[in-house]
Amino acid sequence: MSADNQMVLMKGNDAIAEAAIRSGCTAYFGYPITPQNELIAYMAEHLPSYGRVFIQAESEVSAVNMVYGAAAVGFRALTSSSSPGISLKQEGISYAAGADLPLVYVNIVRGGPGLGSIAPAQSDYFQSTRGGGHGDYRVIVLAPAGVQEAADLTYLAFDLADKWRMPVLILGDGVIGQMMEGITLPPFRDLSTLPDKSSWAAGRQGEQNRAPRHITSINLVPEELEALVFERFKRYERVEAEECRFESLYCDDAELVVAAYGTASRVCRGAVEKARSEGRKVGLFRPVSLWPFPSEALRAACSGSRRVLSVEMSMGQMIEDLRLALRDRLPVELLPHSGGVVPTEEEVYERIVSMLGGDK
Repeated sequence: MSADNQMVLMKGNDAIAEAAIRSGCTAYFGYPITPQNELIAYMAEHLPSYGRVFIQAESEVSAVNMVYGAAAVGFRALTSSSSPGISLKQEGISYAAGADLPLVYVNIVRGGPGLGSIAPAQSDYFQSTRGGGHGDYRVIVLAPAGVQEAADLTYLAFDLADKWRMPVLILGDGVIGQMMEGITLPPFRDLSTLPDKSSWAAGRQGEQNRAPRHITSINLVPEELEALVFERFKRYERVEAEECRFESLYCDDAELVVAAYGTASRVCRGAVEKARSEGRKVGLFRPVSLWPFPSEALRAACSGSRRVLSVEMSMGQMIEDLRLALRDRLPVELLPHSGGVVPTEEEVYERIVSMLGGDK
């Protein structure tokens, strides 16, 4: 693989895997499913050459519980899948959240529900941003819009997981996973400089005088469990204050703001730029962190707007966060697609013109 600061041509799935290795991922556990198979294949080929652990588990359920175990003893651990496989992992993610374990997982979303299609979609937004499993918990959700950002956010995800002791999700889709772009890879982390987890991690892990610890999410005393959940949600409030990420483009004078993330935002950017070139006052707001959702930034971006358009590769899931953030002070319309259909620049442009009434 290339040296630091050298541009290389990489597929999104491969870039995520390489960035994870460079960020200090020492253990990967997964199970094949399209369209993320290149990620697990890349890990199988490259991770053992660094003396690190790769295991293709017998199922998605096994894989996520292996990640739980690796995280519990202090390793930077990763798993990845696509929509149906992520659904199978949700119990383990809930357990990890309940045990305050830092781990990273990747969902390269495909069309659904059910087995659906292997084409790109964004219909896992609710599952991703509302926890996805049972109980009261959150995960940080980062949504890249290209291969460079997929690598950069994966690299960041391990730091955020360790900082906040919680799961972090990279939410891509089949386009992000399969497309190839020129990127600059992040530097290799020195494993000796990674955060010290000796204050909480299980086992002795080479320290002869360290007492074993029991990592668990179970607590059968309701009042004690409630206290733990309350404490966890205070931490989530700090995450919301510190970790919102977004991109705002041309919103200063926008009468219409188009909101989109991931692949849909790439399409919308072209439509917005075409409309701007014709003198139409339209802007683009792209959440990068889907949780925490950048509500304050959205309100600022829409401060002079009359309307908002949500463009989604789903039947309308992010639109609920837009409406919550805007507190129903502006009308929010939806341009939806489903089943793996990607919106076109032309239809987004036509919707922009229609919503602005043909005005320039």
